[in-house]
Amino acid sequence: MAERLLTGDQAPAFTLTDSAGKDVSLAPGNGRSTIVYFYPAASTPGCTKQACDFRDSLASLQAAGYDVLGISPDPVAKLAKFAEKEALTFPLLSDADHAVAEAYGVWGEKKNYGKTYEGLIRSTVVVDSDGRVALAQYNVRATGHVAKLRRDLGLDS
Repeated sequence: MAERLLTGDQAPAFTLTDSAGKDVSLAPGNGRSTIVYFYPAASTPGCTKQACDFRDSLASLQAAGYDVLGISPDPVAKLAKFAEKEALTFPLLSDADHAVAEAYGVWGEKKNYGKTYEGLIRSTVVVDSDGRVALAQYNVRATGHVAKLRRDLGLDS
């Protein structure tokens, strides 16, 4: 497993394809910060709850200067169905080879029902406008994560 990012680290640059088939890059230097959240699988209960929480908070996050990018190992077609079904209005990016997840330290050993396997660890990294890690949270819970993130960023709930 790659090393986890720490506050102040340079965030790894990336370009991935979104649910609409468009390339999206992490864009430091645009005067805005980016919340990059990694989730294991589109259309599962926890990931749906988390995505809908980001959707419902998107306007206030954007008003506070934050863009939101969701990244999973799902293929683009699955992300497109997920985005449409849940009316998600922020980019969902496909990291099918999990190279970005590895670079961010969110791909590694997981345990579920007594089985150990490699997979995506639900995590969120906030990248400031200069491309540096402002906040890194690993092994987050899907439910309540956006509210906790807002508190951690000093935003009103």
